[in-house]
Amino acid sequence: MERRSFLKVSAAAGGALLVPVFGNAIAAEELLKPVALQFKKALADVALNAATKAGASYCDVRIGRYLNQFITTRDLHVENIVNTESSGIGVRVIAGGAYGFCSTNVMTPDAVADAARQAVAIAKANARLQTEPVQLAPQKGLGEVAWATPFTKDWRAVPIKDKADMLIAANQAGLDAGASFMRSLLFQVNQQKYFASTDGSYIDQDIHRLWSPLTATAVDKASNRFRTRDGLSSPASMGFEFFDAKPEHKIRAAGGVATLYKGGYDLIEDARAAGRQARDKLSAKTVEPGKYDLVLSPEHLFLTIHESVGHATELDRVLGYEANYAGTSFATLDKWQSKNFKYGSDLVNIVADKTAPGSLAWVGYDDEGVPAKRWDLIRKGVLVNYQATRDQAHIIGEKESHGCSYADSWSSVQFQRMPNVSLEAGKARLTPDEMIRDVKKGIYILGRGSYSIDQQRYNFQFGGQLYYEIKNGKIVGQVEDVAYQSNTQEFWNACSALCDERDWRMGGSFFDGKGQPSQVSAVSHGSSTTRFNGINVINVARKIG
Repeated sequence: MERRSFLKVSAAAGGALLVPVFGNAIAAEELLKPVALQFKKALADVALNAATKAGASYCDVRIGRYLNQFITTRDLHVENIVNTESSGIGVRVIAGGAYGFCSTNVMTPDAVADAARQAVAIAKANARLQTEPVQLAPQKGLGEVAWATPFTKDWRAVPIKDKADMLIAANQAGLDAGASFMRSLLFQVNQQKYFASTDGSYIDQDIHRLWSPLTATAVDKASNRFRTRDGLSSPASMGFEFFDAKPEHKIRAAGGVATLYKGGYDLIEDARAAGRQARDKLSAKTVEPGKYDLVLSPEHLFLTIHESVGHATELDRVLGYEANYAGTSFATLDKWQSKNFKYGSDLVNIVADKTAPGSLAWVGYDDEGVPAKRWDLIRKGVLVNYQATRDQAHIIGEKESHGCSYADSWSSVQFQRMPNVSLEAGKARLTPDEMIRDVKKGIYILGRGSYSIDQQRYNFQFGGQLYYEIKNGKIVGQVEDVAYQSNTQEFWNACSALCDERDWRMGGSFFDGKGQPSQVSAVSHGSSTTRFNGINVINVARKIG
């Protein structure tokens, strides 16, 4: 479902359809105009007081200003530039043991008070049908606090011409290297979020994110065959210095296949490599199906982690509360309660973490006012915990929320959303080249591709961007038409080696979809290069029967 949301947005990026998805179009200079802190606090107090007087036992208020800038290019032309703004206030209450929610984009005291009273009325109506009251885990009021994404270069202040020139230069590099067509985009996001609650918290946050996806397409005119190679960038929470990649940030992939980055991104170099590798894919041999040891780069493995662990350990999926949108989870409570369910091999340690610098889900506080934190999901291969919000914590015996509540807009109600979910690096010193030397028959996979996973996050199939055949410890050439099939438990129990911290880096997505009405969130997943033994590989180009 995450891919579906991505395709929806990236397709819309070329035209005006993007505007209603993200807000109203505004002039670029409006991006830098702040909203006064005193104004936000005064509005929040109006809502808190109105909700309490109307009978709410609890109330939280989220005032949001969401700023976005999108630039899309094809070849040597700029296709579209869009600046959007969306602002308003959402009020969530508990009354009679049930939730109520109401929002408004009219930022006046009277309108905000009306929204708060409407939220209480909705809660009281819901209470007539609710069999058990909402139980919120305690959260100490934090007073007035603030958090902001640290950066050295504000993307909002960088001239649009400089950004467009950067994208066009990347396209030129890809075309010069062998691509027939190049497409590059720049997503820039600023979320100004103010949270207040009857617990006594007033939290002001300023969150920035960047992503620049690209696609190189190479066409064989004689046969009309074509191949693509998407960019290997990892979107990040940081300023425009994201594009100032330094030599010390470069990480060479195994066998000299590609140069990847930690803490920055060289868009031009990746575009050049994409153009060359898209052309190379036209002459790559097709893969022979069978069992292979897979060496998976972080830029590929992040999506497998996301689908088979991240979504599977969301407590609302486990409980069946979230079902229609992308299913429930095989990782049911009885498996966790057994305290010995082997999700993976002893090498597999997976953590949830909203504090990782540069990650997309990096914040100071979640949308329930809970400080960001890090906790274990899988330790030594055993399922040890889930992802829980304030109203879920008591179900799994937790005394406090994990701090993973999120809403994608002031007009959306917050609910449990995935934090960064990452595979810890190996403890022993090991490089990708050294890992490959121990592989007799394998495939090295880079980048995310198509995927499919069932309604319980169990049986799956994943592809990538680049595939290299390994024979007797050496990369012997490029192959195509690769996808691997497995189930979550079998796959993670086949994990046999992990590179060390030097190779650890994050991938991620801006468009993780969940909920009805659907919402999207941004999330990262980190790992080092990892080996999985004896995984079934299929040839996706060969017809069955």
